[in-house]
Amino acid sequence: MRRNRRVKIVATLGPSSAEKETIQRLFDAGADVFRINMSHSSHERLTELVRIIRKVEADAGRPIGILVDLQGPKLRVGEFADNSARLKEGEAFHLDQNEEPGNSQRVYLPHPEIFEAVEPGHPLILDDGKLRLIVRETTPDIITTEVVVGGPLASRKGISLPATVLPFGAMTNKDRRDLEQAVNLGADWIGLSFVQRGDDVAEARKLSRGRVAIMTKVEKPAAIEQLDAIVELSDGLMVARGDLGVEMPLEQVPGLQKRITRACRSAGKPVVIATQMLESMITAPVPTRAEVSDVATAVFDGADAVMLSAESAAGEFPVEAVSTMDRIATEVEQDASYEALVRNQELEPEATGADAISAAARTIAETLNLAVIVCYTGSGSTGLRAARERPRQPIVALTPIAATGRRLAMAWGLHCVLTNDAEDLDEMVDKACRISYQEGFAQPGQRIIISAGVPLGTPGATNMLRVAFVGENETGNL
Repeated sequence: MRRNRRVKIVATLGPSSAEKETIQRLFDAGADVFRINMSHSSHERLTELVRIIRKVEADAGRPIGILVDLQGPKLRVGEFADNSARLKEGEAFHLDQNEEPGNSQRVYLPHPEIFEAVEPGHPLILDDGKLRLIVRETTPDIITTEVVVGGPLASRKGISLPATVLPFGAMTNKDRRDLEQAVNLGADWIGLSFVQRGDDVAEARKLSRGRVAIMTKVEKPAAIEQLDAIVELSDGLMVARGDLGVEMPLEQVPGLQKRITRACRSAGKPVVIATQMLESMITAPVPTRAEVSDVATAVFDGADAVMLSAESAAGEFPVEAVSTMDRIATEVEQDASYEALVRNQELEPEATGADAISAAARTIAETLNLAVIVCYTGSGSTGLRAARERPRQPIVALTPIAATGRRLAMAWGLHCVLTNDAEDLDEMVDKACRISYQEGFAQPGQRIIISAGVPLGTPGATNMLRVAFVGENETGNL
């Protein structure tokens, strides 16, 4: 199955999309990667969803990526005596370590680390941004705040501290268990929540031991301050605009989205734009015009993937949401201004053989008007470098490793095909021509360009380009 677009679609699974028939329809509608949110999934449910996705993959004959999103530490206030209390603007409100039910003057905060880290002047955001407090005084047991934006606050609502770097990592014990289960089941990507510093990513990488790719979710102001280190340590980034918009002024989020997108493209790592892309389709069969423009902007910016959250997980129209996103992305990529906008972000190749070869492949393909760029890739790095160039021609990535093909399902423009490594150069060319024809990318008489490493099968040794004609007899079996 060939997609008619370069940007990939990530669809979150949930109550509205838990059955095989629906997951199959989501894939047919355009989903390239499925996201499983461990905030709402047990290990048993995770196991079942992975089994279904792999069955859909086997039926389709095309690699499908699985992103398992870890919950991360959830900071919440304690219980109120009447299940909620109203905080009044201008009045004092205390957060303390007294476990008794709270009232309109105080509430239990079951996170002693916060008492150690918070300082006067730091803001506290409650209930996804609905209430806002400013810290006025701290002691080892009590945080005294002033209510800046008041309102009702229910028991166990979340608390965010955008200006406070908290003294704990991004992974809880639950996250470590979930990561191990996901790796054992063959997940391709792990979504890492609540990242504040590069060390948080390094911890996840140490635990995963290279068995899964790390997708760091950027949702904290501290992560923006360490963006370069986080990009370097991660395999990909997700712009988690929901939490980012709670922790930072909303008007800063669009600029940060562009900054993160460009940083990832420069590094040759996938970037996913997420949260509220087609939010109205949770309850409506069509999106708003503003949502269509939002998706289009992400595509014009050159993002690798766009993501659906509640739209496909809990909405009334999950398949329609994927189909709508597919149509928007396809139309944008056919727009006359698309290539110029993507080309305006063109990057100089880094001083490596793989980058030089990938840049040369794009230049040759465009100069000679070749049909397709074919790259042999074992680890996936050659495919990612080819995608970094954002060529006009489609890219076919050939790999003998299923895990590589599944991870590359997240990357811009890569059509992945699982096939055995070639034994010599002649077989390499024949295989590339045959697959290009059979997958619908080239016709007899057209030319293609092939990148590979010699000796064949050597990881990270991309050092060769070959232009080849697709002959009349390129219809044999793979």
